[in-house]
Amino acid sequence: MKRSFRFFPKASIGTYLIAMAVAVALPIFALVALLLGQLEDSQRSILKRETAQDATALARTVDRQLQDMATTLRLLATSPELETGDFEAFHNRTETAMRANTLYVLATDKTGQLLLNTRVDYGTPLGKVANLPSVEAVMRSGRIEASDVFMGRTSGEWVYNVAMPVDVGKVAALIITQNARDLARLVSTEGLSADWSAAILDQSGQVVASAGATSLDFGKPFDPRILPSLINSSGVYEDRVVMPNALLGYAQIPGWSWKAVVWGPVATAQASILTTWRFLIIGGIALFLVAILGAYVVARQVRSTIRAIADMANRMGEGHIVSPIETSVIEANRVAVALSNASFDRSQTEDRLHFVMNELVHRTKNLLALAQAMMRQIARQAGSVEEYQAAVADRLEGLARSIQLLTSEQWAGASLRRVIDIHLEAFPHALQQIEVTGTDFMLKPEAVQNLGLTLHELATNSIKYGALSVPQGRVRLYWQSIQENDHTEEMLRVVWDERDGPPVTAPERSGFGTTVIKNHAAAAFSGSVHVDFRPEGLRWELTAPRRVLQRD
Repeated sequence: MKRSFRFFPKASIGTYLIAMAVAVALPIFALVALLLGQLEDSQRSILKRETAQDATALARTVDRQLQDMATTLRLLATSPELETGDFEAFHNRTETAMRANTLYVLATDKTGQLLLNTRVDYGTPLGKVANLPSVEAVMRSGRIEASDVFMGRTSGEWVYNVAMPVDVGKVAALIITQNARDLARLVSTEGLSADWSAAILDQSGQVVASAGATSLDFGKPFDPRILPSLINSSGVYEDRVVMPNALLGYAQIPGWSWKAVVWGPVATAQASILTTWRFLIIGGIALFLVAILGAYVVARQVRSTIRAIADMANRMGEGHIVSPIETSVIEANRVAVALSNASFDRSQTEDRLHFVMNELVHRTKNLLALAQAMMRQIARQAGSVEEYQAAVADRLEGLARSIQLLTSEQWAGASLRRVIDIHLEAFPHALQQIEVTGTDFMLKPEAVQNLGLTLHELATNSIKYGALSVPQGRVRLYWQSIQENDHTEEMLRVVWDERDGPPVTAPERSGFGTTVIKNHAAAAFSGSVHVDFRPEGLRWELTAPRRVLQRD
């Protein structure tokens, strides 16, 4: 108890209630904060995945546009006008077909000289293509490619080309060009969080088109610190120095040299988490203050109740009879009633204590008398001091088992089966050889001692000389109610029947054991005992009035 005070100093109940409120509230807040932290991490992982998916979706949209332009180039390459060199007819037909899609067709020879351009009327003098290096690269690679964004000489706007090498007459390459501003219509931030942006980057890292909160100018180089990290087909870029509290998702447009990127602040995408954090902090502080106030109010009420109960206890300790008090605490009212009843029951308790003391003296005298008689009997028959000591110790052990059983039952008796079990436990190696049958009932305290002493002697004798001395020996212990003609009351017959043991002969002289199982048992139970030393095994039979043994 003193050791616990080191951890729990003396303090008022109000202090302890407030401390308990704090001790309960803080772990809850900590747990909620931990869960929210884990939720924030989970949301961040989800945000990364969704950011990469948004970039991939944008890449697919632009890829469809580029693929459509490539398909158109393949169809145009099969035009008969190109084979016949009728560029005017080819110009008129394609200019009409492409006008609605804001696409323009160019044709060049091997030197890059434009043969036609549907941006201008046919016959207008034309020079070389504005983005000659990309056209030369297409003719060298032999496949369709998209150029970097560049300032168009004819349009005066930022444009991009999709070029395909051909070999039809003078034509060495067919090109479809489009203003970057028209492509920007495909770059949408719909579905993204507020303050997020999206862009298409060419092979050189220039902005082809962009949209969103951070809309970048056409042809503007994207952040050179970020570009070297965008090496995978898709992924997420995160750098707290370059992009504090922001994420960037990217995806390579399949089959092309362009990339799609989306980026924006994490806080905007996780606005619900931040709102929850604010609610937790404000609500937690309010709940904490309410808990402390509630603990203080409860403490005042409990303190006054405890003081009233303590006053009752003090007056009861002084010997007064106290009346119960009425408080607002139900448990305290029960304590008050209990204290009041205790003050009235004090005299009865003292009388009961005197009775118990007298009963204990009586029981003790009976036990001492029984022990003295037992030792006298053993002393008359013992051949040596060692034999006497062993016999006394054995009998006292059996008597102690009965006393222990009675003590556990508060000296109110015990069941017959339990008396048998507790005495046979002294011979564990023989338990499997003993069969016990009969309807159980409660024995009187005196019957517990006397029957226990008798059973102990029967078992000891059988272990030494009878059926329990050999493995094949068997003992049957049973009891039954009988109604004899010469008795008007109900009788009980208890039988100890041995068989399959060594041959049995009657002893030449009666020892202490024979005296106990025969004379003492008959006298103790006001009945008769018959002992038959049959060759096949000892049979002991007690017939006594049931009322002598059974407790009411």
